[in-house]
Amino acid sequence: MKSKTLKKDKVNIITLGCSKNLVDSEVLSGQLSASAIDVVHENKKFDHNIVVVNTCGFIDKAKEESINTIFDQLELKRRGKLDKVYVTGCL
Repeated sequence: MKSKTLKKDKVNIITLGCSKNLVDSEVLSGQLSASAIDVVHENKKFDHNIVVVNTCGFIDKAKEESINTIFDQLELKRRGKLDKVYVTGCL
């Protein structure tokens, strides 16, 4: 019988928009780290299994970028490259 190895979650936080979102992402990062969860920001290595997209709904360019980023991350989840996608922020 094969045993399944549990991997530790690693969260990538993608921050879009205003400086308030950056502060919110830093607070979230601290809370996750305090719970012994590995956190990275804007990770290009793709060694994470969870994504949090911190969206912006006030700056037009950031709003469009937020929507595109959400769809991109959901596509990665659909293809099995991510376990979970969370969306937060003001979009």
